[in-house]
Amino acid sequence: QVQLVESGGGLVQAGGSLRLSCAASISTFSLTAIGWYRQAPGKQRELVARISNIGTTNYADSVKGRFTISRDSAMSMLYLQMNALKPEDTAVYYCNANGRQFGRPVDYWGQGTQVTVSS
Repeated sequence: QVQLVESGGGLVQAGGSLRLSCAASISTFSLTAIGWYRQAPGKQRELVARISNIGTTNYADSVKGRFTISRDSAMSMLYLQMNALKPEDTAVYYCNANGRQFGRPVDYWGQGTQVTVSS
């Protein structure tokens, strides 16, 4: 069973900060990477940031220098620190985990948390 639960979203003014959290239950799961995606209304879901099982990070160009992804040592908690927020950051943010389970590739998603940035 793999379960991902996001929290920390909300309404913030442009230039402000938010910290998103993802609680991950990953028993029987061999993790490859865990990360954050976002989807704005009428747009495709896009990668925001991810971190691999060995600590390699990857960021979308639009958030480099503003967002920071981090995790605990057991990969049970994932965080996204978002600074200098812009209205274009408004979206539903989803926690994602991918890897292998019982020898098969798997991909899990949380339910999402809304981030709204006002001007």
